Amino acid sequence: MAKPATPCWRKQPVNWCGRRWVALEAGEIAVGGQTFVGDACGALYWPQQCLLVVSDLHLEKASSFARCGILLPPYDTATTLARLSEAVQRYRPRVVIALGDSFHDTDAVRRLREPDRAALLSLQRGRDWIWIAGNHDPDPSTGVGGVFQASAVFGPLTFRHEPAAAVDGGEIAGHLHPVARVRARGGSVSRKCFAGDGRRLIMPAFGALTGGLNVRDCAFAAVFRALDFTAHMLGRARLYAVAAARCLPD
Repeated sequence: MAKPATPCWRKQPVNWCGRRWVALEAGEIAVGGQTFVGDACGALYWPQQCLLVVSDLHLEKASSFARCGILLPPYDTATTLARLSEAVQRYRPRVVIALGDSFHDTDAVRRLREPDRAALLSLQRGRDWIWIAGNHDPDPSTGVGGVFQASAVFGPLTFRHEPAAAVDGGEIAGHLHPVARVRARGGSVSRKCFAGDGRRLIMPAFGALTGGLNVRDCAFAAVFRALDFTAHMLGRARLYAVAAARCLPD
């Protein structure tokens, strides 16, 4: 019998490109004294709680734009759910938290194609599923399973959509769609990222049609109060930890 593959979060970190970037196959991210696994797909896994977190799926964004006459390929929901399915299969969580803006607008659930709705419900079988309210989807929806909450608390951590002005304990939030830009090969490269200082973490947008906000934007200064935080950039198969002070502004 073949030896089972070592889970990605148990592999040893790999140094890369001197001291400026550190490639982390393990993808370990600390928040509020807890150790998480940051996945290159943009999901976050908490082994101790068997809990998977994603943020800002923005399902049915293309169909929302189409109603305004802006035509985009109508495959964003299927693509996003396929990537989410891969993450669920990889970690097999007992709990999944979607940190708000899961649906691009309040009518998105009605526009879901039946295959996408079925795929979403299939992902929820055998596990708890928590939808956190976002600014795009503030009200509970029907027909998509799970429970709807303004926020969720697990142990010392609070999970919410928008970062709070002040927090007690640890916080994991979304909303800001963090992106880091760094120098590379004579130019620069931008990638979605986790942004965190050990106490608070901002999740990258998981959706297929989601843009991003540079971590040097003042919105992040309001959360972290300084540039003393790390951008965990998403690579093809691993994370790259970069000090925010080394990231380039737009």
